[in-house]
Amino acid sequence: MPHLTTTGAERLGVGVPGYAHPLLAPVEWAELTRPGTPLHWAVLNVADGPGSRPDPHCLEAAGRLHNAGVRVLGHLDLAHGSRPFAEVIADAHRFLDWYHVDGYYLDRCPTGRADLPAVRRTAATLEAVLDHRGHLVLGHGSHPHPGYLEIADQLVTFSGPWTDYRWSQVAEWTADHPPECFVHLVHGVPRTHLEEAMRIARWQGASTIFFTDRTGQNGTFQALPGYWDEIVSRIGPGVSE
Repeated sequence: MPHLTTTGAERLGVGVPGYAHPLLAPVEWAELTRPGTPLHWAVLNVADGPGSRPDPHCLEAAGRLHNAGVRVLGHLDLAHGSRPFAEVIADAHRFLDWYHVDGYYLDRCPTGRADLPAVRRTAATLEAVLDHRGHLVLGHGSHPHPGYLEIADQLVTFSGPWTDYRWSQVAEWTADHPPECFVHLVHGVPRTHLEEAMRIARWQGASTIFFTDRTGQNGTFQALPGYWDEIVSRIGPGVSE
């Protein structure tokens, strides 16, 4: 399996799946602009999407990230394929017009082969909205049909608790693609198992990660992990790709 021989600490970087509103999480947003933070992208989720009107606090936060060279992705919820196409595209335009995003994070993206044509249509339209210069991440949360990799830059192939991640298995088809294609988001990772979690990510061939010690049903990824500084120091300096 190629991933097992082409990984290393320098290949890992952080993808932030969406902190709480800047008024509620000012420290979190400020940390993302720290020079040398190995950040691949950060998701902006104003109110389950772009909201109904421009939010000055989110605009300021996005502007600071852009000035720091960080890629900002707008959060679009596909609701496992049940959300109308027109609603998704309308939200995409609002994100671009109001916050000048660099791409989109398609949360709750379907995984099955039958949904591929619909997601392909959405992805192609989003690329056109971005003038073919944006970054698309499909937030499946598990391994989807391999055809999805043809329509986006990255796939989230794991999103869940540490208790599942430490025993997880990688899909064989991922070995045919570079680690830069895959994202792992894991909550409930104890500090004592942080190095083990990073080792699993490298072993399974994922280059973008977000690990946190936070647990619970909601908001596990909306705040800094207690060991944020340790993650940054372990991975090393980096810049948005």
